[in-house]
This record gives sequence, structure tokens and C-alpha cells, in this order.
Amino acid sequence: MKRDYIQERKYIRAKKKVTEIKKFYIHLFVTILSLVVVTTINILFVPSFYFFWYAIMGMLITLLIHWFMVFGGYRLGLGKEWEEKKIKELMREDIK
Repeated sequence: MKRDYIQERKYIRAKKKVTEIKKFYIHLFVTILSLVVVTTINILFVPSFYFFWYAIMGMLITLLIHWFMVFGGYRLGLGKEWEEKKIKELMREDIK
């Protein structure tokens, strides 16, 4: 019984991680497409001022933050293990 519960928890965690990764790749695709559109519009309509650099910087910063949230959070000790430990700690405090 307990083994089934553990397997189910692992499956749910893995499924959540896959969903997060999928959302990141969608964000990456939308960012690339948006940058192409913004750059094209800038070069065609306002060739004297390259404002697309601001869009590139902003979109890359948000993409980097998203990447860090999906793939890099565990390096600071804020991964799944920390979350579970904190949840258990808060549940113990709530019981007291």
C-alpha cells in the first residue's frame, strides 16, 4: 500500500515537472517568434532607431528568470526537497 502511494507521488511530481518544462519551451518559442516580429517591424518602419534591443533585453531577462525557476532553483537549495521539508515543518507547527 505504501509503495503504491510513493509511486503515485513520484508520478505526480514528475508530471508537474514535465508540465513546467513544456511551459518553458512554449515561452521560448513565443519569445523567439516575438523577437523576429519586433525586429522586422523596427527595421521596416523605424530604421533610424533600433528600439528592438530593448525588447530583446526585456524578453531575454524574463526567459532567463523562467529558465531559472524551472531548471535552476534546486541549486540554491529551493528545490522540491526544500519544499517538502518546509511543508512538513509548517504542518507540525500547525498541529501544536
